[in-house]
Formats: sequence, C-alpha cells, structure tokens
Amino acid sequence: MNVNQSAPPVPPFGQSQPIYPGYHQSSYGGQPGSAVPPTPYGAYNGPVPGYQQTHPQGVSRAPPSSGAPPVSTAQAPCGQAAYGQFGQGDIQNGPSSTVQMQRLPGSQQFGSPLAPVVSQPAVLQPYGPPPTSAQVTAQLAGMQLSGAVAPAPPPSGLGYGPPTSLASASGSFPNSGPYGSYPQGQASPLSQAQGHPGVQPPLRSAPPLASSFTPPASGGPRMPSMTGPLPPGQGFGGPPVSQPNHVSSPPVQALPPGTQMTGPPVPPPPMHSPQQPGYQLQQNGSFGPAGGPQPSYGGPYPGAPNFGSQPGPPQPLPPKRLDPDAIPSPIQVIEDDRNNRGSEPFVTGVRGQVPPLVTTNFLVKDQGNASPRYIRCTSYNIPCTSDMAKQAQVPLAAVIKPLARLPPEEASPYVVDHGESGPLRCNRCKAYMCPFMQFVEGGRRFQCCFCSCVNDVPPQYFQHLDHTGKRVDAYDRPELSLGSYEFLATVDYCKNNKFPSPPAFIFMIDVSYNAIRTGLVRLLCEELKSLLDYLPREGGAEESAIRVGFVTYNKVLHFYNVKSSLAQPQMMVVSDVADMFVPLLDGFLVNVNESQAVITSLLDQIPEMFADTRETETVFAPVIQAGMEALKAAECAGKLFLFHTSLPVAEAPGRLKNRDDRKLINTDKEKTLFQPQTGAYQTLAKDCVAQGCCVDLFLFPNQYVDVATLSVVPQLTGGSVYKYACFQVENDQERFLSDLRRDIQKVVGFDAVMRVRTSTGIRAVDFFGAFYMSNTTDVELAGLDGDKTVTVEFKHDDRLNEESGAVLQCALLYTSCAGQRRLRIHNLALNCCTQLADLYRNCETDTLINYMAKFAYRGVLNSPVKTVRDTLITQCAQILACYRKNCASPSSAGQLILPECMKLLPVYLNCVLKSDVLQPGAEVTTDDRAYVRQLVTSMDVAETNVFFYPRLLPLTKSPIESTSEPPAVRASEERLSNGDIYLLENGLNLFLWVGASVQQGVVQSLFNVSSFTQITSGLGVLPVLDNPLSKKVRGLIASLRAQRMRYMKLIVVKQEDKLEMLFKHFLVEDKSLSGGASYVDFLCHMHKEIRQLLS
Repeated sequence: MNVNQSAPPVPPFGQSQPIYPGYHQSSYGGQPGSAVPPTPYGAYNGPVPGYQQTHPQGVSRAPPSSGAPPVSTAQAPCGQAAYGQFGQGDIQNGPSSTVQMQRLPGSQQFGSPLAPVVSQPAVLQPYGPPPTSAQVTAQLAGMQLSGAVAPAPPPSGLGYGPPTSLASASGSFPNSGPYGSYPQGQASPLSQAQGHPGVQPPLRSAPPLASSFTPPASGGPRMPSMTGPLPPGQGFGGPPVSQPNHVSSPPVQALPPGTQMTGPPVPPPPMHSPQQPGYQLQQNGSFGPAGGPQPSYGGPYPGAPNFGSQPGPPQPLPPKRLDPDAIPSPIQVIEDDRNNRGSEPFVTGVRGQVPPLVTTNFLVKDQGNASPRYIRCTSYNIPCTSDMAKQAQVPLAAVIKPLARLPPEEASPYVVDHGESGPLRCNRCKAYMCPFMQFVEGGRRFQCCFCSCVNDVPPQYFQHLDHTGKRVDAYDRPELSLGSYEFLATVDYCKNNKFPSPPAFIFMIDVSYNAIRTGLVRLLCEELKSLLDYLPREGGAEESAIRVGFVTYNKVLHFYNVKSSLAQPQMMVVSDVADMFVPLLDGFLVNVNESQAVITSLLDQIPEMFADTRETETVFAPVIQAGMEALKAAECAGKLFLFHTSLPVAEAPGRLKNRDDRKLINTDKEKTLFQPQTGAYQTLAKDCVAQGCCVDLFLFPNQYVDVATLSVVPQLTGGSVYKYACFQVENDQERFLSDLRRDIQKVVGFDAVMRVRTSTGIRAVDFFGAFYMSNTTDVELAGLDGDKTVTVEFKHDDRLNEESGAVLQCALLYTSCAGQRRLRIHNLALNCCTQLADLYRNCETDTLINYMAKFAYRGVLNSPVKTVRDTLITQCAQILACYRKNCASPSSAGQLILPECMKLLPVYLNCVLKSDVLQPGAEVTTDDRAYVRQLVTSMDVAETNVFFYPRLLPLTKSPIESTSEPPAVRASEERLSNGDIYLLENGLNLFLWVGASVQQGVVQSLFNVSSFTQITSGLGVLPVLDNPLSKKVRGLIASLRAQRMRYMKLIVVKQEDKLEMLFKHFLVEDKSLSGGASYVDFLCHMHKEIRQLLS
C-alpha cells in the first residue's frame, strides 16, 4: 500500500477499520508460519525463574496417548534431523486443552489474568449494527470487575487501524499463578449466526490501531458449583470487544453477580489444594476420558469423569479456556497480507513504505529505494528523538542482505563504469552518489544527503537541471534513479593498489578411519568429478575463472600436484603440523579444464589410497592454516571447503579436548558451552580475513566435536557450517550432495568490506552476522554469499527532522568470482515521526523478531540463558506497554491491546524463547545448540520466520488437481486430524505426519502399502508412484526444498509412534516438554507483565 495514495474501498490489512462487537476469530485456523524449536520456560512447570516465585500454571494439554519415551539413538538414527528435540502433547483429533486455574496472593496487585474467550462455534458474519445502549447496560449489569461495575470502554479515538482486543476479568484472584487463570474450554451450545451483543463504543474518525482480546460474559454450559458466594473481587469476564476481522461469536448470556452454578467439581492446580476429580472437555462440549497422566495434574486420571467423590473445600469459579481462535493467528495475518499485497508490484519510490511480509510473493520495482530483498527494517518510521526511542523500546535495526539473489522477473543491479575517475563521492563523509543527493547552483554542485556538505560536480559528470531542480539525465543514470546499483572499482580500491587475481577453491578432505568407514570419502570424490564443471562464473563466461586445489589429511597433511602436464598426480606429505607450510606452488592451484584428466585420476585414487587406514586422530587448525598459506602464496582470495569428522585431538596447534558437560545447563557457567575452548581459532580467523580466505565447514560427527570452537573460523570469515550427525551414505547422501552442489555453485563476493552510512541524527552502533570487525565501522568479510545477512542496529546521536527523514547507505566493496573489484550500493530513505503512534503503525514484526533472536543468541555468549530470556520478555512488555499507554484509546485494564502490526510479537517471541538455544530439551546436544546459534546469526528475515514458526500444511484437504500450495494451519496439535496427512517444514527439517485413521486409498497412493501399520516410520523418501496424489506431494516437497537455503531431509512420522515426540517439538503454539509455555499461556504472561509496567 502506497502511503501517499488514498485508501482503497476495502481496507487492506493494517489499515483503519471500524470496531465490531463480539469478534471471534474462527478463520484463524489457516496456515503456518516460521519454525521454532520450543524452549523451557521456568514459570510454567516449576518455580518461576525470572518472575516472582509464584505457583505454576498454564494450559495443560491433553495427555499423550502414546506415552513413548524420548527418541534415543537406538530408536532413531541420530542423523535424522538437522538437530532434534521433542515437543509434547496428545494425538487426539483436536480436543480442546483443559486449563487449570490458580490464584494470586491476595496482596498482589493486578492479579487478574487475561480472561479468556469461551470456545464457541464462530460464525462468519457481515458487519452488524452496534448494540443498543440497553443491551450494553444489560451486559454490564452482569459483570463485576474488581468489586465494582466496569465502565463501558470509552469512545475510540486516534485514527490508528483496527483494534483486536483481549480482555480479562479484572478482579484479583487470591493466589493466582503468574500466567493468569483461564476458564476451562467449553463449547457453547448456541450457534446463531448473529453477533455478540458486545459493547460497541461510538466511532470517532477511526479506531485505534490495536489488537485487543476480550472475554465473553460467563455463560453457556453449566459450571461446577460454588459452595459460597464469589470470592471478593471475582467477577465474570467482560463483554468481548471487537477484532478486525469479519468473524463474530454467538451471544452468551451474562449472569448476575454472585450467581451459583452447579456441575462437577473442576480440578484445581496441584500443590495448592486437595485434588478434585475433573472432566476433560472435547471441543463439542462433551466430556470424554483421557488417555494418560496429564502433565500438569496431580491425580492419576485427571481426564476421567468422576462424579461420586467427596466435594473438597470451596472452589473458585472453574476456569474457562481461552479460545486459541480468538487470539492473533500468524496464519491469518500471512493469508491477509498475501491477499491484500501479493497481486500488485511493490514500487519503492515512496519514502518509508512498509513492504509486504516476507511470506508474500510479490514483485519489486526499484524507483529509488533498495528492494526489501536487500534491506528490511524493524520500523520504517523512526522516532525523531532518542528520548522517544527509549520510551518505545522498539529496536531500530536493518537486516541487510547485500548480495541477495533476485527472482528471474527482477533485474540484477546495473553496473556503472565511471572509468579511471571512479565513483563520485562526498568529500567529507565519503558517501557514494545516490538518488537523494541534491544538485544546486544549476547542477555545478551537489549537497550530500548524509552530512549536508556541498561538493563540486566534476566537469565530466556535469549536467543541467530541469525546472524541478532534477538533472535532465537522472533517469539515464542508475545511481541517480535506483535504490541499488554497482560501480566498477578503480585500482585505488584494491589491495596493494593492484587488481586482484581470480579466486581459488581448495578442497580439504579428512581421510581418517571415520571418514573412510562411512563411505564419505568415496562419495565426495565421485561427486567432485562432475561438480567441478559447475563452479560459479561471471555473466556469460564459457568457463569459470576459479582455480582449484586438493589436500587430504588425518594427523598429517597431503598436498597434491595436479599440473596438466603430469600423467599422474603427485602427493607431498607435510608431517610438521606445528609449523605449517605449503610444499609446492606450481601445480597446486590449477584450471579445471586444463587439468581435468589429472584431477579425475586423483579423485579415483584417494579412496583407494586410504582404504585400509587405521588412523583415527585428526588435526584441524593446521589444515586451515595450510589453505590460507596456499592462497597467500598464490596472491589471491578464495574459499576452503573442509570435510571433517571428529574432535581434533591429535597433538597440534588448535588441539581440543572433550568438554561436553550437560550439568552446566541452567547454571551461570552454561555460557562456556557456547564459547570457543581456545583463542587460537580467533587469531587464525583474523589471519584468514586479512588474506580473503573464507572457510566452509562440512561436519560429519558421530559424537561431540565442539561445534562452538570449530565454527569460529567459518563464522568470522563469512563462511557456512553444515552438520550431518551420524552420517550414513544411504540416508544422508542426498542431503549432503545437494548442500554441497549449492554451496559450490553459489555466487560469492571475496575479500569484502561493508560500511553502513547514515544521515545526521542516527548512526550504526552494533552489528550481527558472520564477519570480522577490526574497527567500529567496517564489516570485513573474507567471503559473502547471497544467503548471508548483516544485521545493523542504529542509535540516535542527534535530533532527526520529520521533513527530511533519515537515509541509510550500505556500500559493499568485493571481488567477484571473475576477479573484478566492485562496489555494490544500497540506499533506503525512512520517515521520521514525533508521534509514537506513527512508529507503531510502521513496524515490521518479522524483522523485529530476526533482530531479537540474534541479539539473544549473541547474549548467551556472555550472560546466563535465563537472564537473556528475561531481557527479551521485559523488552517485549515495554514495547507493548508503551503502545498501550500512549497510543491505544483508554479501556479497562483487563484488556490486552496490541498494535495491529505487532499483534504477532508475543507468539513469535515465545517461539524464540522456546528455541533449543534458549531452552533446550534433555535430548538436544551441546553441539546442536552451538550449531543453531551460529546458523541463526546470519539468517535473513524469511528464514527466521519459518525457522521459529514452522509451516504446517494439510495435504488431503485441498483438491488433488490443485497445483497451488495448500493453505497452512496453525502449528498446534489441536489442528491435527487423525484422518489427514500433514507436511511440516522449518527450513532445516521436513516431516510428513500420517494420522492413524487416514483412508486406505491415500496410504496406498502415497506409500505403496495397503495399511497404516505397514508404513515404515522414519522413512526418508517417498516411493515414486504414477498417481495424482503421489505426484502432488512429491512436487510440493521439491518446491519447498527449492525455496530454502539448505536441503531439508524428509522424515515420515506415524501418529502414536516414538518419532512423534520429535515432530511435536515443532508444534510451537503448544507447551513444550522442556518447559516452554504455550502461546495462550505466554500471551497471558505478557499481559500480566504489561499491567505491572503500567501500574
């Protein structure tokens, strides 16, 4: 949506819409988002780690029906997922979870939690008329909030988009848990297609841009009896306030204060009061027995109906369950954005436009600002003053992907050649010419948009101005009309003032016993024979300019002379690993085409030469040292491809010991697990960066290899780490070879330096990613590929001007694959605001989460994990509390009000908090955590989106003939139906979940077996069958893999099977086994934190 256009007739997502009563989001069951491995959250299952020491509480999920133990190595090969961890939950066909109610200490202020929405069948309904004042009064009469009648919400003012609000009964419950109490899930027997007679405030201009959620008034099915009057201050939930979708819930009758209701007693939380028998609710409101011990209940059979036992002491009103459909759904937001913004191209001509979401397919037309494929910001309207920025706590950051690959429909950046004079720059701040520079004095001078310095225009660059003050050749010059372009660099931009040689690739292969035994060496040598024909090449070049070399190693290093004039390759051994040198120069790095025969002969011989090896020890640092020395001798930049299998314990520099210690988890020393063992690798990385030597590491561990230390050099040189645990050729060959092909073929910039300049008022203060920095401004990258991002945080150093806005310029100097020195420039102009509402209206939650995850993942290097988690929660609460206080129209404290464009912040943040790095399950290894930590550091926004909130796609719901991707559903067990098949992906893993009641025909079509029981659990590949369903599913898997940076290995998971625990780990809206909160619980916890801040 162009901010300067008039609003379209139907308000697109994020624009102001009126408030409607009784909103109930039924359509939120649509489609998944990004993947997160769940994480522990102390406050739900035990003593609260970061908050007051109150009692645990949360949505307790239905009992696991399988009761299977966690997957062990014996049960599933350890290479089965890129990293594994198990979730928790049941496998029922969508039962609603029961929720326990806890009580806050009477003295505690704001004890009331977020009161839930009764789980009623939602009915699609057009906007209806507002309720009459009589209806409003009647409803208010039935509510008792904090012992007094709640006032009707005041009129909504301030025209910020549609509110989506969740309210809670604001009475304080004595003894309630930290996450608030929720009503037990009950479905209303009512199903009229009429709106809830909720409170409809008079509309003035437009409603606040907020999402707020309200509980319906109590009613519906009968509740357990109260043996006395209501506890003081405890009332029924208030009327629902609307949400910005056209869905509303059926009416619920309000009860007069103090009304007693009868029914079976409800189970209270364990440890608080004697255990009561309870019942488990199904979504249709019927009672049903449960299948096993309930994680949060004390009794053996919490789910079984039991009406004959003795009543206990007086119970508070039973909790109603907060309906998951009534809280913001990532799927719905993604779907709305696709529908509203996927059809039109995104034109970058207007300053401060928020782009479509990363999950939307859209075309970009560059008209002066860089495409969101290159730069995404946390906010496109930044506060004018540092005080305002501090108040809002919204981080100001940009995620920059300088060499991002573009879709075929979009043109690559134009290359501009200014000849020997080189690109035109500002004399003072050295910014490069861009569309925001202002030409003055008839075109003879220009004023810099970054530092305001006025510079002379060189005679050869002079051009007249038109009547608007624009140069008449502006549209002929990319640097005056486009947001992204490249300059050819002159010799002044090159090392030692001479143009660089084309880069080289060196393949360094571990030939120890482990590598030979698994078949890795044979597989790799076979693949390289053909893969070397596909090295990256420039433009239309016939062959690649990149030269190649080969080294094998165990405790010693073997170099190979593959000069084209030789009949056979020659091997030279260097055994003095403490003082590494390269024994040959001529013949080590060669042109592939010229030496094809010798290289093929070498690759045939390597597996045979070491076939009988018994050498198990390996070195590591000397191998990198050797590769770097070889590049230095050849006076070129390049990349080392290291294939390594074990902890380098042989006597040599960089030797490591096994320091894996799970006992350190959740202690102050846990951070040492993420830190390198020795400083030797940082020193080595620094030398590599100086030489332009980038390292890509392929790991094939059977046990601990200290990824935290081994990944230091790849991380600091801009390289990548790939990990294949318990590598077996038959299971992992496709994944490894696919990653290797992509890694070798991708376009890389070598020996790169990146600098981000900003206009006066803000400056870049912090950087996240895979790179090295020797000073505070220059990001140095030995290599940078099209998948890597650099995340930059900005802070104010002066006041900004609302009229002129703020400008960013990212300049990347690099050597192309052909050895050409280039400058790639990206420019972006942002708006500045003096009103907080403008900031909150122009934020981008996906980018915010990308930044927060990287900030937290770096934080674990220096702080206890618990501190990092608490910091994230506090910051999120401050962001939302500031909005509530300064931007939302006044309303009851029992309502949770979220900004429209941040309504997914709580669900996504909870996914980050539950991730393996911040909250590991018992089966997540130290190496897994270190691996994921370094991986996320350089992920782009689309990758973190699906990584933290995985996509869950039902395969049997859409018509077989449909070629489009099936609509996703929310990542929760409640969304699984045992008669369906689902595909779950998070960018690293791919699961095919098969329900136990799937039709026999579907099983036959997909797996070529006659029944569910015959499907092999853990199957990694689907049979190629000639039928529409098989073709469709295999086609979908192939298209998902093509969208991701790494090959996702498929794992078939059967319902009730032991592998299901691994699958459930990715259902991130549910409670996790490692203690992570469910989405509903976390939303309530956030509400409590916000209320504490506001009080």
